[in-house]
Amino acid sequence: MGKTKFDTCFFERYAMISLQTLLGDRYSCLVNEDRPDLQTPDHSLGIEVTRAMEENKSVADSLLLEMAGIIEPDDDNDAQDDYLSIIDSGYAYGLRNGRYIGSKEYDYWALALPLRRIIAGKVEKVSSGFYGHFSDFGLYVFCKDHLSEDEVDLTVSYTAGLQQGLKTSFSTLYLSLIDRLYVCEMDSGHVSHKEISRDLCRLFFREALA
Repeated sequence: MGKTKFDTCFFERYAMISLQTLLGDRYSCLVNEDRPDLQTPDHSLGIEVTRAMEENKSVADSLLLEMAGIIEPDDDNDAQDDYLSIIDSGYAYGLRNGRYIGSKEYDYWALALPLRRIIAGKVEKVSSGFYGHFSDFGLYVFCKDHLSEDEVDLTVSYTAGLQQGLKTSFSTLYLSLIDRLYVCEMDSGHVSHKEISRDLCRLFFREALA
């Protein structure tokens, strides 16, 4: 199989499927467009999707495995089927020693900056009008590092501080961890979460590859 450029829309589709599955009706009509990545046709909601992790290819490999629901590859009886589905999709052209390799490019993964810097950049863009005009904006962040509840609260406080006084800003911050999705309402500071099982991870991953 030839080498294929990793499809950046994969993350956007994964985010869209997870929002629709976990949070319901408000997200049922989202479409995958650009500026921002997910949006409703009536412009009532626009959601930008990004990743926050170390600029390291092994970390990128690990994130993809975890998103597929493969936590411990050597002890996972279903891992081989998942690997095969990844290869068949065209997102990889080989596997070595239980690691996901192939069509991801390091330069692409290097765009996934650590959490504070990626949030600051996105806040600046939404305030400048770069993402257009929507009634509400959301920011969906795939987090490679596990965040404690205190760290989630600190992330909300940090984002709120950046957005203070801005005319246009994100009303909701979605922090996507491997086992849960945090939904952070920026106006009130209220934080809730939905649990994500390994079976749901696999469902989201396979549907995003489709």
